[in-house]
Amino acid sequence: MRLGLFLPNWVGDLAMATPALRALRRHFAHAEIVGVLRPYLVDVLAGTHFLDQQLLYDPRGKDPSQRGSRFVRALRSRHLDAAVLFTNSFRTAWLARLSGARRRIGYSRNARGWLLTDRLFQDTQNGKFVPSPVLDDYLRLAYALGCPAESPRIELGTTHADESAADAALQSLGISPPFVAINSSGAFGAAKLWPTEYFAELAKRIVTQYRHDVLVLCGPNEREIARQIVSLAANPRVRSVADMPLSIGLTKACVARSQLMITTDSGPRHFAAAFDVPVITLFGPTHIAWSETHYTRAVHLQHPVDCGPCQQRTCPLGHHRCMRDLSVDIVETAVAKMLGKLWTAQAA
Repeated sequence: MRLGLFLPNWVGDLAMATPALRALRRHFAHAEIVGVLRPYLVDVLAGTHFLDQQLLYDPRGKDPSQRGSRFVRALRSRHLDAAVLFTNSFRTAWLARLSGARRRIGYSRNARGWLLTDRLFQDTQNGKFVPSPVLDDYLRLAYALGCPAESPRIELGTTHADESAADAALQSLGISPPFVAINSSGAFGAAKLWPTEYFAELAKRIVTQYRHDVLVLCGPNEREIARQIVSLAANPRVRSVADMPLSIGLTKACVARSQLMITTDSGPRHFAAAFDVPVITLFGPTHIAWSETHYTRAVHLQHPVDCGPCQQRTCPLGHHRCMRDLSVDIVETAVAKMLGKLWTAQAA
């Protein structure tokens, strides 16, 4: 059997898909599983065993083999028996149809139901989708193919190169365990960002009051934010990876080495669950239910506002109160409780 998986397009969504990938890999142990994914997501799954092949798809990229007719020919050459659609776009369903797969399993959304052979439906209320964990929706796709019940545990890995890069980065920066990792990224949009000065003040308190080094993580587009956090914290024990070669693998390996992660609601937050690291996530415009992962060592913080959660990339009202009113004191209280639990567990 040849199984094609049209994988999510976001780092966090792909991480949340790993329980379903694990279920499919276990149930179809002897099948050839092909993952169709964007090139920038390859590192997310590096170090895992879910896929036998990866077929890169980038409809707006420069590589002609990753788009258009050349991609479709490559897709058809896999002779897929079934296609599982983790994305909800019409285009993905059309590609699955073009692949020649006899079974096409996905959610009936965006006028694509007629392209699917196995249609799944999400709950709606008053014409809108009811917020529910995406992770659970992904598992339902696996169950539709007969997979038995699977744990919701997110599973990721690292490579030897990732581990070496993290070792070199921590040594170069003078960061020693135990340290706290801060992730300030927000690829979704500015509305997810916690104020830079808040992160800086929190980092300073973690160093002075809780005696932990702080490592500020970032993606290529958040380098300047990370630098500003370090500058405003003005403490030699607050450092960042902003001036180093960045990769998803480096971020995974650094998170795995941390004692606690404090993060915005962005993709890397799910790395903490994958490596069993306690995590505090700061939510603003997004509904917590969408990205709930059932991870027991997670704390979600969200300041209630009458205009949210709005799910907008930028604040439509211009005040960004959902994040600005989530004070440093509130987050520090959560940090103190989390570190207190860790100290108690270590002393036992």
